[in-house]
Amino acid sequence: LTIDVQRDTLEGQPFEIPGTSAVVPSIVRLLHFFRSRSRPIIHVVRLYQRDGSNVDLCRRRTVEMGASLVIAGSIGSQLVKPLLPAPDVTLDSNLLLSGGIQLAGPKEWIIYKPRWGAFFRTPLEEHLRALHVSTLVFAGCNFPNCPRTSIYEASERDFRIVAVEDAMSGFDEPGRAELENIGVLVADTAKILRSASAQMGGAKGP
Repeated sequence: LTIDVQRDTLEGQPFEIPGTSAVVPSIVRLLHFFRSRSRPIIHVVRLYQRDGSNVDLCRRRTVEMGASLVIAGSIGSQLVKPLLPAPDVTLDSNLLLSGGIQLAGPKEWIIYKPRWGAFFRTPLEEHLRALHVSTLVFAGCNFPNCPRTSIYEASERDFRIVAVEDAMSGFDEPGRAELENIGVLVADTAKILRSASAQMGGAKGP
């Protein structure tokens, strides 16, 4: 799962989250690996209506006043370019905002979440169960908020969880200790890829 890795969150953009630009290369490495093994990938995104009607309370006034923060249909709301499975993939805002799941590529989907957690009022759990997924690998934007909330939601649903420390902006040592205390495996991209490659026997395919 990638969480909120959208263009507006990059360095110098309207919704800049410190450190997000720096973790993009690690996220891309993970995506290339999972794609090469035909493993499921889900991008979870936040989309705000321009009138602020679906925005969380802490930011609603800001959006109502005209701030351009991951506005549905805007360039800034799109996934960061290096994450895309193909250059022409764009978010289908109408489908996503209506609760639909957008197919982005082979075994790759996009889901909209209305609040911090990826499971809150989304089709994510049902989709994962249908795919027979039992382990989730988390990467994305701003660990203290959306990734952290999503990890707790996944833990409540008895998924095994891996947090990739160098593929999540805002990750720190207190965060590591907190996650390890609830049974989350925390490791860097290189270690995750070595372990996953060994478990898969180095072979491509499901």
